[in-house]
Amino acid sequence: MTDYLVFTLSATIGAMGDLAGHERRGTQLWPGRSAVTGLLGAALGVRRDGDFSGLDRLGMAVTAFASDTENHEADFRDYHTVETVPSAKAKKPNSRPEALRTAGRETNTTITLRDYRTGPLFGVAVWGSDLEKLEKALLTPVFTLYFGRKSCPLSAPVCPRIVVAQTPEEALAMVQIPYWRGKCTARRLIADAEDGDAHIETRHDRPLDRNLWHFGSRSVAFRTVEIRAGGE
Repeated sequence: MTDYLVFTLSATIGAMGDLAGHERRGTQLWPGRSAVTGLLGAALGVRRDGDFSGLDRLGMAVTAFASDTENHEADFRDYHTVETVPSAKAKKPNSRPEALRTAGRETNTTITLRDYRTGPLFGVAVWGSDLEKLEKALLTPVFTLYFGRKSCPLSAPVCPRIVVAQTPEEALAMVQIPYWRGKCTARRLIADAEDGDAHIETRHDRPLDRNLWHFGSRSVAFRTVEIRAGGE
């Protein structure tokens, strides 16, 4: 049996990361490791240049819940104007703020496309050390918690709790679903741990340098499951 910290991520709209620095910024179908550790860091009050080493060592699993009475979540796209730096002025900067400072007034304005998901609802399970500290931080976060971007506030408390279970899917069955979502079912588990009957993919969501937005690859296991949670 293992101790797990489980909590729920629910929002009206959400964005779950993809390749940045391009005209289109898409969204994955589920929050990656960098998104979850970033949210936990915000709850703890860790700034972007702070120490995330403890969070990076956590085991992690997520699953997407769908309500038995609602339509599945869908995509939509928004348009933003952003300030860009001409390549001749960039001079190989180490970060976007440095590039903007170097360029001064000689910048361009362009349109970017940003994708979102509507009605996302996820259960998250983490395991490792300091679970009690993380539970307390999620109950009283230092920084405001968002679902990927500041334009995506959470629609319900994350309701963290420490549970004892044999597997991550057993732990995730004990998450607290917002009452208005009713009974929900998850059909797939995405976890760090590789399993013999799992489908393995490589994802680039392991933070290497949070200031420079550098990410490394990791193996992610996808398993078909059925996890039911929610109200009456």
